[in-house]
Amino acid sequence: MNVNGREKPKYDLEERLLDYAASIILFTEGMLKTEAARHIAGQLLRSGTAPLGHQGEAVSAESPKDFIHKMKVGLKELRESLRWLKLSVRVPLIKNTDTALPVLDETEQLIRIFVASIRTAKSNSLRPRAP
Repeated sequence: MNVNGREKPKYDLEERLLDYAASIILFTEGMLKTEAARHIAGQLLRSGTAPLGHQGEAVSAESPKDFIHKMKVGLKELRESLRWLKLSVRVPLIKNTDTALPVLDETEQLIRIFVASIRTAKSNSLRPRAP
C-alpha cells in the first residue's frame, strides 16, 4: 500500500525505469577502469538513464503525436543501451559478465514495453473521436 492507503498498481513504468536507471548506474560503476571501459560507461550512462526522463516527458505530452515522439526517443535510447551492454560483455569491460544478464534482460523487456506503448498510442490516435 502507498501512503494514501490505496493499493499501488502492479505495473508502474516510472518505478521500473527508476530501477533500470539505478541498475545502469551501478553497472557502469562496476566496469573496468580502462580507457575503453570509461568511454563505453559514459555512453551507457547517458543512454541508460535517459528513458526515465523521456517517459516522464511523455506522461506530460501535449498531444498524442508528442507522446509518441517522446516515447520513440526513449525507445531509441534503450536500443542504444542494449548495444553498449552487449559490447561491454563481448570485450569484456566488466569482471563478471554474468552481472550483465539481468540488465540485458530488463533492457529487452523495456524495449518491448516501449514498442507496445507506441503501437497502442498510434492505434488510439487513428480512431475517430466521439462527439
